[in-house]
Amino acid sequence: MKIAVMVYVFPNLSETFVLNQITGLLDLGHDVRIFAYSKPAQPAAHPDVEKYGLAERTYYIPPVPKSKFLSMLKALGLIALNFHRSPGNMLGFVKMFALRKKSLSLKRLYLLIEFVKGRFDIIHCHYGPIGIVGAFLKEAGIKAKLVTMFHGVGIRRGIEKGGDIYRDLFAYGDCFLSISDYNYENLIRFGADPEKTVHHPVGIDTRLFACKRQSGDSPPTVTTILTVARLVEEKGLEYGIKAIHKLVTGRPDLQVQYKIVGGGALQQPLKELVEELDLTNHVHFLGPKTRLEVINNLKQAHIFFLPSVAEALPVVLMEAQAAGLPVVATNVGSVDQVLIDRQSGFLVPQNDVEAMAKKLEYLIDRPATWPAMGK
Repeated sequence: MKIAVMVYVFPNLSETFVLNQITGLLDLGHDVRIFAYSKPAQPAAHPDVEKYGLAERTYYIPPVPKSKFLSMLKALGLIALNFHRSPGNMLGFVKMFALRKKSLSLKRLYLLIEFVKGRFDIIHCHYGPIGIVGAFLKEAGIKAKLVTMFHGVGIRRGIEKGGDIYRDLFAYGDCFLSISDYNYENLIRFGADPEKTVHHPVGIDTRLFACKRQSGDSPPTVTTILTVARLVEEKGLEYGIKAIHKLVTGRPDLQVQYKIVGGGALQQPLKELVEELDLTNHVHFLGPKTRLEVINNLKQAHIFFLPSVAEALPVVLMEAQAAGLPVVATNVGSVDQVLIDRQSGFLVPQNDVEAMAKKLEYLIDRPATWPAMGK
């Protein structure tokens, strides 16, 4: 089949699930094209991007003029230039503009023209808001089946703005993939058709992360605590850093290094918080990393820590446990579907700095428990 995968950014280091899906489809013999709004800020990319020639398979939506008048002229020119390809689609776009002006978007017109050329069997949108764009393409006459995979951001957007924002998507979509029970329940509440909504969690190749762990009989001189996350509000890193502060100030005898892998908008404020709490000797920001680099960091760590305030089904917790690490994580979203409390780690309430610090301290003091939890 010919499959279009639509995302915000490609290739994004933190979205290995998107990359794995694309390469898996290519391995199965399908023709995959990627449509993205932008390239990532960081130059690093996973090796599979080059191995599979994904740069040549990616279409980036061109920038649009800031002037509405120039955008209108450009749109009219594109419609005239491409009218012969598919008069119905071009007229459909004009009709949508006449009925609701918000539908006239030069970016959407660029996409429509590419989909007219491509003649895809399936449009697979990652994230609910991207699915809305897919619904526009269907409304404009594109015949492909529309599949939207809902991750955490799409559910949070629906909760914040109301499920009605997905009205068009639910009307034109053919399948909605939910990666967790939490997402599924919210999608049905938003108005998704249960007959079209499928519970379909993402997964990992555990062979990539498996490693031999120490017995735990000889505790390390320095305990390495690791977080892998985007530096954004929903990952709760402010509370994680405060938990480390509470831990090391309450127990100055502990030798602890807290390493944070990932990039994002909150990097500078979080670094300032670390300086304010006098934690520069304990907390280290390692920046975004490729999958192989993340795997190496997991293998070198002793405890994994995820202090999120919002999650759907965090892949990184699967990876950490596949690497044999005990985990401390907040009980949000469907985290309890990934982590078994008091068996593979500990679940604590979100924003509860004291509970986080206590569970981290418990694990640091009992390295003999790590192998069993990791196993």
